[in-house]
Amino acid sequence: MFKGTEGHGTTAGRPSRRRILRLAGVGVTVAALGAGLTGCEDELATGGEGSTPPPRTDSPEEGKAPKDGEAPAPLWTKTTSAQTYGDNDELVTVDGVVIASGDPLAAFDAASGEERWSLPGGAVPGAPLLLGDGTLYLASGTYDGNVIGYVPGSGKEAWRSHLGKEYRQPRPVAVDADQVYVIAEILEPDNSSHTNVIAALNSGTGKVVWKEQRDLGTEQNGIHAAVQGRYLVYTDFKKNLTVRDTATGRQVWTQKTTKTSYGPFVVHQDLVIVPQGQRLQAFALSDGSEKWSVETEKFTTFREPSLVEDVLYIADSGRTLWALQPGTGKKVWQSTALKDSGAQVPRQFVKAGGVLYGATDLDKQGGVHAFDAKTGALRWTFNDKSGDFHAWLVATDGKHVFALHGKKLHALPA
Repeated sequence: MFKGTEGHGTTAGRPSRRRILRLAGVGVTVAALGAGLTGCEDELATGGEGSTPPPRTDSPEEGKAPKDGEAPAPLWTKTTSAQTYGDNDELVTVDGVVIASGDPLAAFDAASGEERWSLPGGAVPGAPLLLGDGTLYLASGTYDGNVIGYVPGSGKEAWRSHLGKEYRQPRPVAVDADQVYVIAEILEPDNSSHTNVIAALNSGTGKVVWKEQRDLGTEQNGIHAAVQGRYLVYTDFKKNLTVRDTATGRQVWTQKTTKTSYGPFVVHQDLVIVPQGQRLQAFALSDGSEKWSVETEKFTTFREPSLVEDVLYIADSGRTLWALQPGTGKKVWQSTALKDSGAQVPRQFVKAGGVLYGATDLDKQGGVHAFDAKTGALRWTFNDKSGDFHAWLVATDGKHVFALHGKKLHALPA
């Protein structure tokens, strides 16, 4: 139901252990995790092992039209070097290529699947692939303190910056047309670190524009960030929601959230929208005042939101899919198709044409769902039947839908 600014939710789902590891993932490899994490996902959020639906039929043979309710066959499938932890910014598509975080970092031609370029050293596991103004920004895979920008279509280096030798491994967290925003550990004389810094680097010259030490007790890991106009917004593991001025680094405001935010949030015009267990809350970027909230049913929790073509899409652990107006929180539509079909809950959304695609988390019967974007009706689910314990990731260039599952990258027709 839609609510004003009164009232607070009381129930929150636990994050998966893999999500926590992803957010603290600098220097952690997938191999170190082991397949034993398969059962760590929150049963409330995914429906639990006991409620797993029977396997769907395999995709139809290539070249044959799918039957109603069946997923299309992949146009191509490639084995990648992907090292992902399930966050949305670990699979990107731009300039005719699709790139998944890994070592070596490889770009595949969107139409054919042929490898266009490969970068030894790759991306830091757990760090985002950030796109801004035609450049792909990465933390250096050699851990030498550099932040590097590459031309996505060719893999050629186009920009490089170094925050300073007194900081350890700056990681880009957000980017706009003028600046790259990074967070790094502040080194003590004994090479230990107890504090961290947030800084802005000029995306033309690489020079440091500003840097601000964060409060004692904050962490450099677990950061999700976004830029909206003059505001840099980020959340962390310590229940902090913080907004800074992009020109000066000055903290505009910060406040504690009611629940820890382990995943992405949404910024829209003058609002930041954050899931908080049973409630989805929107705060003013200018002063942090709450502007609207939406509450789901008792004992259910909201997953991660996605803003696609000015519509906010979000699923809850009760398997209800919501489409909301981001400015007001008012309902566009609400669908129980996931619950009706026994399908699993998606946590990332993209749209191509009139179809909304949602990628599920770690459930072995998950995959990529295709929904009618006007009604939320479930059309089909693609699953590669690999049994891989990694979360699914999805991206689109408008012509193809790219589904990454573990080491397998599939291109589906949009």
